[in-house]
Formats: sequence, structure tokens, C-alpha cells
Amino acid sequence: MCGIAGIVDFNKSLKGKRDILCKMVKTLERRGPDSEGLYDSNNVLLGHRRLIVVDPEGGKQPMIKIIEGKKYVIVYNGELYNTEDLRKELLEEKFTFDSYSDTEVLLTSYIAWGIDAIKKLNGIFAFAIYDEDKQQVFLARDPMGVKPLFYSKKGSTLIFGSEIKTVLAHPEVKAEIDRDGLTELFALGPAVSPGSAIYKGINEIAPANCMLVTKDNMKIWEYWKVKARELNETTDESVSHVRQLLIDAIKRQLVGDVPVCTFLSGGLDSSAISAIAADDFKEKGKRLTTYSIDYEGNDKYFKASLFQPTSDQYFAERMAKFIDSDHRTVLLKQEDLAHALRESTFSRDLPGMADVDSSLLLFCKEIRKDFVVGLSGECADELFAGYPWFTNEEMINANTFPWSRSVGERKTILNDNLKNIKIEELTNEEYLKTLKQVPHLDNEDKKTYRMRELFYLNLKWFMVNLLNRKDRSSMYNSLEVRVPFADYRIVDYAFNLPVDVKLLDGREKGLLRKALVGILPDEIIYRKKSPYPKTHNPIYTNIVCSMMNEILNDKASPILQIINKDKVQEIVDTKGESYKTPWFGQLMTGPQMIAYLIQVDTWLREYNVNILI
Repeated sequence: MCGIAGIVDFNKSLKGKRDILCKMVKTLERRGPDSEGLYDSNNVLLGHRRLIVVDPEGGKQPMIKIIEGKKYVIVYNGELYNTEDLRKELLEEKFTFDSYSDTEVLLTSYIAWGIDAIKKLNGIFAFAIYDEDKQQVFLARDPMGVKPLFYSKKGSTLIFGSEIKTVLAHPEVKAEIDRDGLTELFALGPAVSPGSAIYKGINEIAPANCMLVTKDNMKIWEYWKVKARELNETTDESVSHVRQLLIDAIKRQLVGDVPVCTFLSGGLDSSAISAIAADDFKEKGKRLTTYSIDYEGNDKYFKASLFQPTSDQYFAERMAKFIDSDHRTVLLKQEDLAHALRESTFSRDLPGMADVDSSLLLFCKEIRKDFVVGLSGECADELFAGYPWFTNEEMINANTFPWSRSVGERKTILNDNLKNIKIEELTNEEYLKTLKQVPHLDNEDKKTYRMRELFYLNLKWFMVNLLNRKDRSSMYNSLEVRVPFADYRIVDYAFNLPVDVKLLDGREKGLLRKALVGILPDEIIYRKKSPYPKTHNPIYTNIVCSMMNEILNDKASPILQIINKDKVQEIVDTKGESYKTPWFGQLMTGPQMIAYLIQVDTWLREYNVNILI
């Protein structure tokens, strides 16, 4: 797993710009601590930082391949899970290989099939390929958006990189946010609209999109999307189908020349991955290591809620015993959790999900001491109906994003200069725009129609945000995290499962539970869904309130240009109790909302963001 960067301009020479590329590549050291590589030509500069996972010698980048006198160069961040399938097909077409790396397979796939090669890939990736003969650069991002890719266009010059900070390292790109960006930050944040990066003049290639850059044009298009189709299967056949797809996806993602572990919360999704991985390890004479996260004092202060009905630690330990894994619990201190809000802002280059981000960042930091690759259970809830908004009638019928149903309240914390920003309007616009993209079948009943909308909204918004969080938090620590449920085959199949089948036996993720019978113990299979664990310790609330008070009392704090100081002070004084509605999703309630504002101030301050209002 790696980081990529590049500068492309087919209309003017880039000679003398190598130092700029070096600065861009330096921002990616955490994503790729093992080696660095540069490619320098008149019109294309490519840079790479590498985290070695497969083929230490043969996978070096930028990788150059010359066939029939034609030169092709690739920089690539990701993993292909159908590498051997593609290699076999390419060998049959008489191509040869100098390594066993997926990088060479990807580059050779492009040489063989051109830009249509993108349709053959199963994996997580962001890459750029320079085709010297055709004088074009082809960039692409994986279907679910597991791996990031940002860019900025300055005249005829394209500047791109794996992180926003990489693009900002170019002297022509400024850290600026205008009124539209602020509106998006407070209407949709911590999510971003597809293709946006909040900063003025910076965009991202959206999930399942690719870009072709030539002398005359820069074209972006969507190369993959879920399709609506009838599934003519019995329930038993669907159970078997899900089981087979999941086992195959997990086993494909256990490959590597470095140590592999799994995240294990004791919930259904991580337990399924860990159990299947543990069996695979045992067949090879190895023992799986699993990790869970907990917080000091949570055993004392945990409070059950609709969104978080049970604590994880008991179930994680039960599951670890069941699969006989070497289980390790990372116990986080409240002080560390609060102070890591700053680092988690650096990891995203934007405000994120508050302590949900900082805890994951610290968790990954501990795992990286012994492992380079981990498998995690993200995406199952979005695909198999794990959230309350798939079963709660009020949430199902909310005429907006179900995870942020009260965005109008966000405006109350903004100052008079921003009273008129169109928070509700932008939210509604993005919501309706997404609904227009949802594929449907003819004559769908009202319930099927609405549930298909909800699954698509989750796929394009909520899931992408969680995947962003996972990538930035893990790669900040040079840890590659793979997400088997994000396999596009599972996504495409799950999208077309009838909702009553997904909610088999009237349970959230009912079908997935049934598919795991015989793989997991009953107490795990029938456990009530519980999200990523957060701290319930009041010490954390006290710390973030103290941190926010320091910000409010510092006249130089940049966030004061945005917020209503008195309103935020009231929220802090009540320790978040006066702001009851979750800011985003299930976990960002009062203390987390305060932490989010700390991240906003950190971001504005540390990135020296120029606010254009």
C-alpha cells in the first residue's frame, strides 16, 4: 500500500519542476515509509512512496514497461485481489512478467486492454498510467472509494496525489475555503459530496470514476455502478450465495509477504472475517492475531442506547476464544483520545468524525507495531441493512439523509456573517441529486423503491465517509487495512437482494446472520448490532470542554470567524447536553460535536486556511 503523486501538462514543458514533485512526494512518507521513486519526463512527472506488502524487489515504482518499443509508466496505490486470475489471462495472450507483483499485472492489463482494463479489476486502488506513445495519462479509483485520489487543475497543468496535503504541496495550489465550501462543511460534514474536497480549487476523483488526460482534453467518467436486476433465487440460495461470496473475498484478501491480522470487535462483521481468516491460517499451520479496542473506564460508564445497545469487550474475548486467536486489546486513555484529535485532523486534511477518528488512529498506531496489514468489517451494515434507518419507520421515511436528519440545527452555532448560508438547501439538493441516480426496476412497489434509495444513499455517502476514515487513520500509521465487504461483487449482489430477504426473520442483517450459521457461535450471530465503540467516560467530555474553552478564549482562534461564540459556549458549559441531536451518524452527540469543532479550529489554524467570505 502506498501513496502516489504527479504533475501532468502536455501543453508545456515541466522541466525544472522535479523539486516540486519531491515536496509533494514527501507528504506521503507515512503512507509509504519503505521506499521512494520518481519518474521525470518533459510533460509527465510521477512520484511514489511505498509500503511493501507484496514482492519487495519486483514491485518497485514508478514501474516502467516497454513492449514493442512503446513505454508505459505506472504509479499505483492499492491491492488487486484477482491478480492471479489476470496474470493467467495475460500469459495466455503471450505477455510475460518480470515480477509477481500486482503492480506489473495492473500495468500489463492496461497494455493489453487499454482503459477497458479498469472493468476487469477486483481490488482497492488509485493509480495513474502514462502511455508515452498515445501521450495520455489514465487515472482511476476503485469502485467503493477505498483508496483516495485528489487533484487540482491549474491552466493546462493537472496536479494529483493520494492526499489533499500532497496537492497543497504544489506552490500554485492554495489552502482556501469559500462560502460554498463552508456551506458543505456544515451541511454535509464530516461527509463530502462525491468529487469534492471542501477546499476551493481541489477536487477528488469520485469512487468508481476514472480520468483521461490528453493534450486537448481532461475527461472524467463513471466506469462502474450498481445495476438493478431481478434475483430469481430462493432464500436458501441467497444464504448460500452470500456465504460463498464472503468467504472468497476474505481469502483473497489474506495474501501478502508481511504479517496479517484482523480487527475483532465481537460484532457480526468483524467476527465473520476473523473466523474465516482463522480457519485459513490454521490450514497453513499458523495462528491468527486479532485486535479489539476499549477505553479506560468504559466498563463503569457505558450506557446502552438505540444506537449502541451493548458493549463490545465481552463479545470480542468470547469470539477470540472460539477461534483460538492471539487476541490483544488496545486500551485507550481519555487524555490520549482527546489530544489525538489534532493528529486525526492531519490524517484527513479536514475535520473528521471527532474521537471516532482519533480512537481509530491510535488503535492503528498500536497494531502497526507488529503488523503491516489488517482486515476490517466496514461496509456490511450499509449492504445488509445493519443501521436503525433501515428498520425504523421514521428514519426510513425521512426526506433527507437518514444519518443527519436535523442539519438545520447546525446553523445555530454559526455567527451572523453566515446566518444566510444555505445548509438545508444544499443538503436537500445533494440528497435529491443522489436519488435521481438510483437504478430501479419497472413496477417496484413503494417499499422496494424506497429501500433501494436508502441502500444507494448509504453506498454513495455514509459508506464512503467510513472508508475515508479507515484509509486515512490507518495509512497515517503505515498500516494497510483491507475491507472484504467492499468487494464490488458483494456490493452488486447485495444491492439487488429483496429487503425482506436482507431483513430475514425480521432482524437487521438477518440474511448475513443466517449465512454465518456454522461459522460463528449463536451468541455472536444473534447479538444486537452495535457500532464502532466510543468512550462513555466523563473525563473525556471534561477534557474536550476544557480544550474548547481555550479556543473560545483565544482571540486569534480562526474558528471565531465562523461560529456564534455565545452559542458554542453554552454547549460547552452544559458539557454537550444542550446539543442533543447527533451531528452525524450514530455516535457524534454533544461531546463529539464539541470535538468536531476542535478539529475545525485545528484544521483552519494548522493549514492556515484562508476563509473567503
